[in-house]
Amino acid sequence: MPDDPPGALVVDGVSHAFGDRRVLRDVSLTLTERRIAIVGANGSGKSTLARMFNGLVMPDRGSVRVHGLDTKRSTRQVRRTVGFVFTDPDRQILMPTVAEDVELSLSRHRLDRAARTERVAAVLDRFGLAGHADQPAHLLSGGQKQLLALATVLVTEPSVVVADEPTTLLDLRNARMLRGAFAALDTQLVLVTHDLELAGDADRVVVLDDGRVVADDVPAAALAVYRKLMS
Repeated sequence: MPDDPPGALVVDGVSHAFGDRRVLRDVSLTLTERRIAIVGANGSGKSTLARMFNGLVMPDRGSVRVHGLDTKRSTRQVRRTVGFVFTDPDRQILMPTVAEDVELSLSRHRLDRAARTERVAAVLDRFGLAGHADQPAHLLSGGQKQLLALATVLVTEPSVVVADEPTTLLDLRNARMLRGAFAALDTQLVLVTHDLELAGDADRVVVLDDGRVVADDVPAAALAVYRKLMS
């Protein structure tokens, strides 16, 4: 296996198709930045690429490596390393109350009851949800649900967080709330987004079009290419 840079997300000659529809075409990237945004039109392949970082989708050709772990060979380790936040938080909310939902994420961790309770309380406090711990999760606002989804991921202490269109279902106020939460993260973050403000917070922006990388640069330059594509 090649010697990847420390903390790198490596996409090495990746192609992928769903049936006859090719969604990624020979994509190669080495991502070491703390905050990376992936943008592109609907159907450009960005969500498929994002799902490869934690083994939700495996490439037909090429390989994806996360901090030295091949997603095909070390899928379990990769999924412990990478937390995934879906567009619709209701897909991730499984338990009746807020605290129970976060604690469920720790079910595979060897922690005693006191340690689990402490970790859950800490992550709920971090995202302003401590006062909702015993409340029904389905009664939270849209923004609070997305923060809860992020909390259920971060309580497991992943090294990488991938968020797929996390602000799509949110109003402006809740989108800004989530943007602030992402800004405070100390983990490596990959954002798939149409939100250009959110993408502008990244250190690096990758633009996909028809399954290919057409721009890979600092936000201002890459987003200029994206805007031109969309015009």
